[in-house]
Amino acid sequence: MTQFTSRAVRIDQNGGPEQLKLVQVSVGEPGPGEIRIRHHAVGLNFIDVYQRSGLYVMPMPLQLGMEAAGVVEAVGAGVTHLKVGDRAAYASQPPGSYCDLRVMPAKCVCKLPDAISFETGAAMMLKGLTAQYLLKRTQPQGGLHAGDFVLFHAAAGGVGLIACQWARALGLQLIGTAGSAAKCASAKENGAAFVINYATEDFLARVKEITQGKGVRVVLDSVGKDTWDKSLDCLAPFGLMVSFGNASGAVPPFAPGLLGVKGSLYLTRQTLFSHIVTREITQAMADDLFEAVTSGKVNIRIGQRFKLEEVQQAHRALEARQTTGCSILTL
Repeated sequence: MTQFTSRAVRIDQNGGPEQLKLVQVSVGEPGPGEIRIRHHAVGLNFIDVYQRSGLYVMPMPLQLGMEAAGVVEAVGAGVTHLKVGDRAAYASQPPGSYCDLRVMPAKCVCKLPDAISFETGAAMMLKGLTAQYLLKRTQPQGGLHAGDFVLFHAAAGGVGLIACQWARALGLQLIGTAGSAAKCASAKENGAAFVINYATEDFLARVKEITQGKGVRVVLDSVGKDTWDKSLDCLAPFGLMVSFGNASGAVPPFAPGLLGVKGSLYLTRQTLFSHIVTREITQAMADDLFEAVTSGKVNIRIGQRFKLEEVQQAHRALEARQTTGCSILTL
């Protein structure tokens, strides 16, 4: 079997960014249901930090990375939606996108429209599909409608800036929180109806003021521990609390009865990989995202570019919340 060589970023044990090592790996031919793809750009996400640190337990050694874009080099048996030479992008398990070349399952890999660059494709898949399921597939009782208030924490992050724009296109009044005046300005420019600097303002008091005491239909929260308690108090009765990350740490256990006391609230913990379980669903979600981008409703902002060998620096910037928009590794 033909073997190719690729650079890859690997960890042998959990820990800080210093655990990220650039190594040489061998890459073979794709098996049934697989492809071999040569990356042109790779996306960076907070889930990569969770896997590196050990918050999400993974087998070792671990090659990190959940999204990328490139060109299909080889196709295994049974793969019919992709062919050699196709431009493609993905957000997918198992991890392994921090590399030049890999063999991977074809199920979650989608053809990338010619109108979307490789860098944009690498930056948008995990974050864009996350925004898609948050706004389109994770709905409160009775659904979301134009004019409804939605609270989105970390609104200047990669998912947040996409969600701000998409929410505006859907007619939603997105209230975005961020930790600095500059990040608030970025969220506002990208479509947030209101912004709150949680470093200087009480976001609960501001939400009550903005909604005239009624609260929001949905809270979309990837921050976790630091925003949790006040977020529940931001919800209107029968509102939906959507947890999809733990940037500040995991939410401590609490009694379910609390949801009743606070207005018969709904609570869900979402992850993208529960949604993209079939090729058909993945493709439908991706088509929705591609349409939003190519139509101009959503502009994918790449705020940071790091070379593959600068991956430790990239992780430090992510963890220090020094990034805005999307971050990518260039090859």
